[in-house]
Amino acid sequence: MIIENTMDEKEEDRSEESKQNHMLYYRSLSKIIIDMKNEIEEAGEPAIKEHLISRMDAMEKDRKRIRDLFPSINNEEWDDNTH
Repeated sequence: MIIENTMDEKEEDRSEESKQNHMLYYRSLSKIIIDMKNEIEEAGEPAIKEHLISRMDAMEKDRKRIRDLFPSINNEEWDDNTH
């Protein structure tokens, strides 16, 4: 007997409102990553550094997911911190 495992994939919301919300979230992740890089420089314990690096990696993956969701947005728009 073969049981096929299928996941219901959720359709991502690509509306203008979702786009604006994702851009805000993306920018907040960018700021957190910068803060964590500074924290890593100050951290003395290797375990703390490893933990911060692991969290940063997860945030970078989330940023990539968001960029892939809205490929028409250029780098300047993603990185614009004036909003």
